[in-house]
Amino acid sequence: MAFNITQFTQKMNKLQVLCTVDSMFRLRFVRFQSILAKKLVYSEYGDPSKVVQQVTQTLPDPGSNEIVVRMLAAPVNPADINTIQGVYAVVKPKLPSIPGNEGSFKPGDRVLPKGIAWGTWRTHAVCDAKEMIKVSSDIGIVEAATMIVNPCTAYRMLKDFVQLSKGDTVIQNGANSACGQNVIQICKAWGITSVNIVRNRENIDELKAFLTDLGATHVLTEEELRTTQLFKTSQILKPKLALNCVGGKNALDCLRQLDRGGVMVTYGGMSREPVTVPTSALIFKDVVVRGYWMTQWSKDHLGSKEQKEMFEEIMNMYKQGHLRPPIHRLIPFSNYKEALENTINPKGFVGLKYIIDFQVMQES
Repeated sequence: MAFNITQFTQKMNKLQVLCTVDSMFRLRFVRFQSILAKKLVYSEYGDPSKVVQQVTQTLPDPGSNEIVVRMLAAPVNPADINTIQGVYAVVKPKLPSIPGNEGSFKPGDRVLPKGIAWGTWRTHAVCDAKEMIKVSSDIGIVEAATMIVNPCTAYRMLKDFVQLSKGDTVIQNGANSACGQNVIQICKAWGITSVNIVRNRENIDELKAFLTDLGATHVLTEEELRTTQLFKTSQILKPKLALNCVGGKNALDCLRQLDRGGVMVTYGGMSREPVTVPTSALIFKDVVVRGYWMTQWSKDHLGSKEQKEMFEEIMNMYKQGHLRPPIHRLIPFSNYKEALENTINPKGFVGLKYIIDFQVMQES
């Protein structure tokens, strides 16, 4: 356990020990004073490729309840970019700040930060052990590094708004997004029918095949949704739940497919168009329109039983093969600007997630 490392170092007459197993399975013994941690920092809000800078810091000695963590991998999420730009809702960390919400660490055990905006874009850190949650070594580094945001968002939306049973139907737009892919896989694991809406494109057949392979029951383009007879036959049940990350006309088209008393949950607005609800849908179908923000849920449930159970179930789904890591590209820490610039890409879904790989730099 991570706590054992701290207890052991206290018996070493201030010879602090950081135990990490490298590629040759050797234990490294180093003084904490000698660890130069590299980190990405921004001191003002703005264009991430301009305001984010790499700096070096000497780590302080850990206290009695603290541990030293060595970063293995940390993804670059759109929410991270929005936070650096200063446009991500009410999340405005005190400046200067270290970006990054997700990551996987290895101070003997693999751990993840429980809270939000912890600052994962750095090679090392000293922190209170209570800030971390242990991650099973049976799941891969990429899976662990990307677990906190998209799988948790998908999990909570499928759990918290409608009581779903096997055979029930969920409809979602933006189904090829990282969160949408997790919705597909969790629905399959729980025996829930998923109807998945995507924008038309040149490689639409390839995209449909990819999502179907993930476990999607049906994949439709936005145009196909408007004329589908899927819900007018006994082929599948009308959706109890609609998940919306697009907004605009497509959100309305999804809402129109809901069963009476169905719920539409909005968690994004990629089209930047408002969500509109017809009066008839409210009166005659009694639909419910809700919003969801994973950041707020994490704040409200930090360290809770619900958070622990969620992490455990998601890790078990990884172990059992029900969840796959996202399509990704590992970027050496020194090339972090490539990850920032590609995640800023205004064209939307680019087919992969960029992940900063700290091991390449540390082992080279």
